[in-house]
Amino acid sequence: MNISTLVNPALTSRPRTFNPREQIPLWSNTLWKIERGVVRTLTWKEDGTLISLGYWGQNDIVGRPLSQLDPYQIECVSSVEVSVIPSTLWSDYTDGILTHLRQIEELQTIFHTQGTEQRLLNCLKWLGKKFGRLTPEGLLIDLRLTHADISDLIGMTRVSVTRMMIKLEQDELIQRPGRHCIILKSSVFLS
Repeated sequence: MNISTLVNPALTSRPRTFNPREQIPLWSNTLWKIERGVVRTLTWKEDGTLISLGYWGQNDIVGRPLSQLDPYQIECVSSVEVSVIPSTLWSDYTDGILTHLRQIEELQTIFHTQGTEQRLLNCLKWLGKKFGRLTPEGLLIDLRLTHADISDLIGMTRVSVTRMMIKLEQDELIQRPGRHCIILKSSVFLS
C-alpha cells in the first residue's frame, strides 16, 4: 500500500500550517480547505517550464482529487493554514468544489483572451476580484507575485509581462506602490 495515498487520522482534527514555497501534501483521498493564506496549483512541461493552474485563497478547496495532471503540485505563496477534508466528507463541500471548477473556467477564458495586454488586464482583474481590497486609490492586490509568476499564469514571457506592466502604469490604469502590490484604478476593475 502506498503511504502517500493514506490520510493520517490525527491530521484531520487540527489545521496544518505551511510556510511560503512549501508544498502541501498530495493524497488521493483528501482535499484541503484553505483557512488562511494563498496557494497556487501548478504543473510543468517536459522541458521544466512551469504552468500555473490557479491561485487559491481563504475557503477555497484544493487537492490531488481535483486534477488528473501529472506532475501536479500545490505550493504555498504565503503562510498558509489548511484543514483536511477526508473523502467521507466531500459531499459537505460541494459548493467549494464547484467554485474551484468555475475558477478554472475563468482562468481558461483569460488564457485564451486575444491580445496580450488585454490578457494581462483580465488576469489582474481576476486577481483583484479574488484577492483585492478597496482603497481610496483603487483595488489593491497585495499578493506577492513576481512578473514570472504572472507570466506562468497567463502563458506569456516574463519580459512581456514586465513591458506591459510598465505600459499599464504609464497609461495610469494601475499603480505599483510596493514591489509586489498592484492597484487597479476604478475605471479598470469596474469595467
